[in-house]
Amino acid sequence: METQLVLDKWPGVISTVVIGAKKEESGSRSNIVTIGGQSSLPLLFKEGAIPNKPRVAFEVWDIVPQDWHNELLSAYGEEINDPLGWAQKCVNEFKAEILYVRMQGAHPDFGDRSPEDSAKFISTLLDKVKVPLIITGSGDNTKDNLVMPLVSEAAKNERCIIGSAVQDNYKTIVASVLADGHSIIAESPIDINIAKQLNILISDMGLPLERIVMDPTIGALGYGLEYAYSIMERARLAALSGDKTLASPFICFVGQEAWRAKEAKGSIEQGIMWETITASSFIQSGADLLVMRHPKAIEKVSNFIETLFRG
Repeated sequence: METQLVLDKWPGVISTVVIGAKKEESGSRSNIVTIGGQSSLPLLFKEGAIPNKPRVAFEVWDIVPQDWHNELLSAYGEEINDPLGWAQKCVNEFKAEILYVRMQGAHPDFGDRSPEDSAKFISTLLDKVKVPLIITGSGDNTKDNLVMPLVSEAAKNERCIIGSAVQDNYKTIVASVLADGHSIIAESPIDINIAKQLNILISDMGLPLERIVMDPTIGALGYGLEYAYSIMERARLAALSGDKTLASPFICFVGQEAWRAKEAKGSIEQGIMWETITASSFIQSGADLLVMRHPKAIEKVSNFIETLFRG
């Protein structure tokens, strides 16, 4: 007798988030990227719609990173010393379709760049590259509350994803995103209840749930990956069961976590594999956006995604 698969049908659907705006939408991007929209658990194509595959963003900083592996830095050649050239190399040579830009130079300990200079950098970057942008602050809440509103305004109508909103510091960035037509990253510390509460707080300020991307704060292979994986699974199950407050796409900062691992620092080959395995694991837990660092790891993961979605 032929085996019959038992297929689940879910009442919920993950929100669709569009990144980037073309000229006809008052933006200047050459392409747009769409994430989310699933009505099935990850990669279960027969159970529901999975209209958009996971996407990978290249990580670019506004200064030279001081804590990156030397051989990771060397993957970008001399361009690593010029953030604008670095971004252009990602797009022109490595064919990046999205850039993640970290405004680390605004941090008081890493240059203390002024809000005005940070905004000017983003304006120049938008002229130099035409792919959609994800932009976050330096991680210093006090400084980011001054910097990110001007950065958001500099990218007005470009439909970026701006981050990060956290439970104790979200109002300023939400107001900016609302005013300038962007989506937002809601960051929670590997806790499904805090993630849900933060999404509610953000939506209470008037930003639609459909413009929220959740950062569950992942861990790398060997450093909490399993726990983060389970939190993402629980959130996705709740969303597909009908909880709209958790029905947001996921962004995972894979490169940041993978290259912290002591194993990744042992050799460049091991680091590339650590980043690759971490990313491919989170694709299977529902990641929609993967922020990565090494071009070779990105190439491997991009090929993996194409293989998964080929048939």
